[in-house]
Amino acid sequence: MKNTFGSAVSLTIFGESHGPAIGAVLDGLAAGLAVDPAYLALRMDRRRARGDGLSTARTEPDEIEFLSGVYNGRTTGTAVTLALRNTNTRSGDYAKTAALLRPGHADYTAFAKYEGWQDARGGGHFSGRLTAAAVAAGALCEHVLQTLGVRVYTHIAECAGIADAPLSSAAGLVLPEPEPGHFALLDPAREAPMQAAIRAAGADGDSVGGVLETIVTGVPAGVGEPWFDSVESELAHLMFSMPAVKGIEFGAGFALARMRGSEANDAFRMRGGRIVTATNRNGGVNGGIANGMPIVLRTAVKPTPSIYKRQDTVDYPARADASLQIAGRHDPCIVPRAAVVQNSLVAFGILDLLTVRYGTLAQKHGLPQPE
Repeated sequence: MKNTFGSAVSLTIFGESHGPAIGAVLDGLAAGLAVDPAYLALRMDRRRARGDGLSTARTEPDEIEFLSGVYNGRTTGTAVTLALRNTNTRSGDYAKTAALLRPGHADYTAFAKYEGWQDARGGGHFSGRLTAAAVAAGALCEHVLQTLGVRVYTHIAECAGIADAPLSSAAGLVLPEPEPGHFALLDPAREAPMQAAIRAAGADGDSVGGVLETIVTGVPAGVGEPWFDSVESELAHLMFSMPAVKGIEFGAGFALARMRGSEANDAFRMRGGRIVTATNRNGGVNGGIANGMPIVLRTAVKPTPSIYKRQDTVDYPARADASLQIAGRHDPCIVPRAAVVQNSLVAFGILDLLTVRYGTLAQKHGLPQPE
């Protein structure tokens, strides 16, 4: 089972949804980096469920406990191990339907791989609960990036068919700082209709999905490797590690397939002594390597598979057709809470790519300035 990802900076995720705790191990951080508890708490709050009909009724304090690698508010240079205690589990909600394969979930594939030895409570290691550990670790990476002048921002591009303002509306790419809560939008007026659509789906025992868009500014040209460790391949790998992500595109993405080369190509120009592109349809990446323009990516997030409607399924031990109506506490839409997860994993991936290119000393002393 592969639980670790990264090259110069690595991330390991551990734990199960209803176990004592979940957590992460982050290795490859330089010694002496500041750890800001207030910043970490803010990022954790953006993922936190509120029991408000827009997210699961399972609420957790998600207080980060550092077990190693942090001392007197600074990283020590050794592996940072952090834990988040599970304090609000209700495993009995899953007991009656434990033999029934939940459509859209990993129940069947988990049986096929682990032969019944997996912890099935609340989805076990497959649960979205583990994204809390990814946010905690990614927030550390994001804080480091901010000191280097690299900004990662994710917003809800679309939810339940309702679109946010386009990214191009962020004048001069001066991106907003997310407000408290978990609706990261460029246009706050879109929140009310999105919430109404989520509540309507939940009231019907159903769920909705959406699209998350991330932009990264401040990454110098030359970061990333061709072929297997490209900027796109590393970030895509991380995005598909998020539960419910079923698609990804960079820049204009699939729209490029409908363009001519004269439209798809980004012309190079000189601006203030720097080489830039007049457009950014390739999302800040050429040949797998960052070109210095903003890195832009979007993910497709499917509707939450845990719905309260009756569904057809199979009784796994009996090998017989059956029907299922789940109980428990589930999100009618995970898109708002997933925005900070995507932001955190992108931040981790970018820090790994930068450290491959410039080494750990750059985490403390800064990135090379563009020519």
